[in-house]
Amino acid sequence: MILRFLPHSPFVRKVLVSAHETGQAGDLEIEEAHVFDPSTPLLAENPLGKVPALVRDDGSVLYDSTVICEWLDSRAGSERLYPPAGEARWRALRRNALGDGLGQAATWNIRERYRPDGERSDRYMASYDRAIGRTLAALESETGAPPATGEPIDIGDISIACALSYIDFRYPDLDWRAAHPALGAWTDALFARPSFEATPLGPYEGPLQPAA
Repeated sequence: MILRFLPHSPFVRKVLVSAHETGQAGDLEIEEAHVFDPSTPLLAENPLGKVPALVRDDGSVLYDSTVICEWLDSRAGSERLYPPAGEARWRALRRNALGDGLGQAATWNIRERYRPDGERSDRYMASYDRAIGRTLAALESETGAPPATGEPIDIGDISIACALSYIDFRYPDLDWRAAHPALGAWTDALFARPSFEATPLGPYEGPLQPAA
């Protein structure tokens, strides 16, 4: 299987962490795909031109991190990351949506900052900042004790932790742990898991703007 990859993407990291948690990391061949490169094979595989995209052994392609993670979970032969039907599943999926939305607000904010002079919108960046702040506050209010070493985690936990790792990576001056200590302790406990230690975010060195 080929995973179209970018080193700084929290959504790619979500897939990689899930692969480690389900014992399938060794099955993935990682290939970098610059989404603004018109020659990338990604554009033929995912019409949205987004990573992650997973090219399966039969040539079919899955995209969207939540879809790929659920497929990996089903392939593992057990419901490790996606609980069965019931309240636990709805909680995991709700938290997955919170994590994905947090990651999206943070990435869109950074992308806005990369726009050329005269095209950036302070109004949009302020809106993304408020969304990030509200989400951090909501997560702090529902965060319990950090998971014990080896304790199972679900897709919601992974999504949230990967989004927070992106905030750490892209917003090093945002001391969010000071205002959200429970969330900080919970996040750092997840970061200590082998699946997170093996999948750090890295710098992006591709084109920053779409082709003309």
